[in-house]
Order: sequence, then C-alpha cells, then structure tokens
Amino acid sequence: MKTNKYRGFLCLALALTMALLAGCAGGAGAAAGGEKHRVTIVAKSTQTEFWRSVFAGAEAAATEYNLELTVTGPETEEDYLAQNQMVTQAVEEGAEVLVFSAIDYEKSAAAIDAAAAAGAKIVTIDSNVDSAASRTYIGTDNYAAGQMAARAALACGQAELRVGLVNYDKNSANGQERERAVRDALAEVPGATVVAGINVPAEAARAQAGTAKMLAQHPEINVLIAFNEPTSVGAARALSERKLGDSVWMVGFDSNVETIDMLQTGVVDALIVQNPYAMGYLGVESAYKLVAGQAGELAATVDTATTIVNRENMFTIDSQKVLFAFE
Repeated sequence: MKTNKYRGFLCLALALTMALLAGCAGGAGAAAGGEKHRVTIVAKSTQTEFWRSVFAGAEAAATEYNLELTVTGPETEEDYLAQNQMVTQAVEEGAEVLVFSAIDYEKSAAAIDAAAAAGAKIVTIDSNVDSAASRTYIGTDNYAAGQMAARAALACGQAELRVGLVNYDKNSANGQERERAVRDALAEVPGATVVAGINVPAEAARAQAGTAKMLAQHPEINVLIAFNEPTSVGAARALSERKLGDSVWMVGFDSNVETIDMLQTGVVDALIVQNPYAMGYLGVESAYKLVAGQAGELAATVDTATTIVNRENMFTIDSQKVLFAFE
C-alpha cells in the first residue's frame, strides 16, 4: 500500500510539473488556452523610414511579450477614411488592443470610440485622437519639439529672420502643435517674422512642389522649417534644386537618408529627430500590460526623447544612434 501511494504521489507531482512547464512555455503574452493575445497597430502610413522604425520597435516588443502583432496603415497620411475602416476591420478580426496613430484628431474619434465599445483597448502613439478611450499616449511632446525647431532656426545667426513653414495635414494633431510652438517662439524674437506657411500632403514630391512655389513667391525667405519626414525631404529637395542651400537656413524633422546626406552637405542645417523605435516598442509593451491586468502601471502620457542634430554633433555616438534608428 505504501508503494502504491508513493507511486501515486509521484504521478501527481509529475503531472503538476508538466502542467507548470506547459504554462511557462506559453510565454508572458499567452492568453488562456495557449493562444497569443492579439494586438494591431493602425499607423498613419507604412511607407516612411519613421514608420519602419516604429514597426521595428513594435515587433521587438511583440517577440518579447509573445504577442500576435498585425501592422496596417493607409497608403497616404491623408486617408483618414481608410484608416477608420482599418480600425473597424481590426476589431472584427479579433484585435484585443489597438495601437493607433490618428491621421485626423477629430474624424477618427468615432471609430476609436466604437472600437472601445466593442471591447478593444486603445493605446495611442505619435499622433493623438480626440477620444477618452485611449489608456495612454506615447510619443513626442510636439509643442516642445516645435520649440526646439524654433531654437534651431535662431541658430542661423541672421539679424532678420524671414521664415517659411512647410507643414502637412491641418487636422493632424502633432504637426499643428509643432507649428503653433514655432509661431509662439518666433513671435517673441525681435526681427523674426513668419512670412508664409503651407500645408501639403505628407508626400515628398508634393512638399517639394509646394516649397518651390512658396520660395518663388517669397524670395525674402531665409529660414525654412518643415515638420515631418516627407515634408522635410521635399523642402530640402526644393532648396537643392534652386541652389539655395547657402542662402536659406533649413530645419527639418525626423531621420531620412536624403536629409541626413543634405545635413552633411549643407542644404539642411538641423534635424529635430524623434524616437519612433521607442514609440513602437512602448506602444506594444503598453498593449501587453492592458491585456495582462497591469493597466495601473500605465502613465497617461509617455514623452519619448527628441534630439536636435546638426553638423556639429551629427557624428557623435548619441546622434548616430538617433539618426540611424533600428530597422
């Protein structure tokens, strides 16, 4: 009898050990039944180096937390209708958390509210949305980034600044915050005047054409500020094409192989570089915390780092890290 009881205890212990090991094999992000929690990123675009860096960070976090990650986004950064449809589709396909960057601050609010009402949890990155459903926002302090752009513009050393602004969609919260900060900062500087500003689709070719037209209409412009990656590439191309690299001081946003090259050659004078990899990583990490019952650990806002890179510091280790983000 003692032998049979001992064998019974051994079998029970073995069964419990196997069950524990099976549970551990499911990973930190495994849902009940061994299935992975499902997270979908609905981005503003999938085409730029900025967003590729976001996705690299997101994929790293998804691997670490054992999540099933889907990445989607419209063909252009103006197509909020397509983006809203992607939100609806992601919920229909079983996404438990949406990591969302809004093309239109107001016109995506209803789609996000509906997704939350259907049970999806919401994390916003890069560009916020007018919805109380978002549990956390992760991204640049865009007003502070705009102030950095203004400081970089003032470094031109000109007594009189005649500034041209190249921005993207008027309804995108981050671009408008950056421009507001630039205008506020320059308004306090004697001799600094914003003489013209344009809004163009977030496409380099359209930004180049719009910038060229603005420069032709306002030849007095001696400082040019562009507010995201495509507009910065397009504005820099327009300066290069018109051979104005020496006479117009240019400040751009984000890291792109073209603008980095033109920073070195002198067409671009400073870049305000965000941290898209961190946005992607922290966005997906926050998604995991929401499904793992750790929502209390989330801050309402997480400010990712932003750096001014110019010719003086572009070859430092810190600048190289932000210019050439993980891909």
